[in-house]
Amino acid sequence: MLKLSKYILYDILRNKVVLAYTIFLFVISMSLFRMEENSGKAMLSLLNIILIVVPLISMIFSTIHYYNSYEFIELMLSQPMSRTKILLSEYSGIALSLVTAFLIGVGVPVLVFSLNATGLAMIFTGCALTIVFTSIAFWSSVKARDKARGVGFALLLWFYFSLIYDGLILLILFSFSDYPLEKLTLILSALNPVDLGRIFIMLKMDVSALMGYTGALYKDFFGSMTGMLFTTGIMLLWAILPLYGAIRTFRKKDL
Repeated sequence: MLKLSKYILYDILRNKVVLAYTIFLFVISMSLFRMEENSGKAMLSLLNIILIVVPLISMIFSTIHYYNSYEFIELMLSQPMSRTKILLSEYSGIALSLVTAFLIGVGVPVLVFSLNATGLAMIFTGCALTIVFTSIAFWSSVKARDKARGVGFALLLWFYFSLIYDGLILLILFSFSDYPLEKLTLILSALNPVDLGRIFIMLKMDVSALMGYTGALYKDFFGSMTGMLFTTGIMLLWAILPLYGAIRTFRKKDL
């Protein structure tokens, strides 16, 4: 399994798409830090890019790579290897390559220009979102046999997590505005890794004062060790559960 993961990782790192993704993130990050004298403003602009581009690229690239490697997976299945190890090898190779691209493209500029708690939180969130959406992409790819349907389903999931979910939350908050919903909002944020990452980073930027009482509640919670463990634990669950579902489906799937 380790040898197979290394082969897949080396193969993906030579992929032009991953190289272009790395260069794109690096150029954008460096440009934002160079244009803004205040690193905080650059971090805020970079946050919007991370929350949109990183999940999208992770979903699309993982989905397309899975379908393009279908014949290779079938070849590996003819060898004395379990399906679980083969799928985990594919997943680890893709996830590590995308995390490496993010660390080079965003992590290096952030560490150079903004080496503080906010910068470290942004790097953690970007890596976590990469791993999470790679897991979700594998789950959706294994579920759908057809490539076009798999890519379409991946785009729909990204659209839901990035845009639709926020609209649903706003609708709930508006409909029940007469009730105390601070704790409920905290629970609802855990149901979307993008929202959880956004709240976690924004509170590190000390913009919670703009969010009123809710922001103060979030600041007290996420600013504590319990909040950090909560965020890490939820992100870990978002990475494990879809991958577990993908493995279960792949083991029973008729290839």
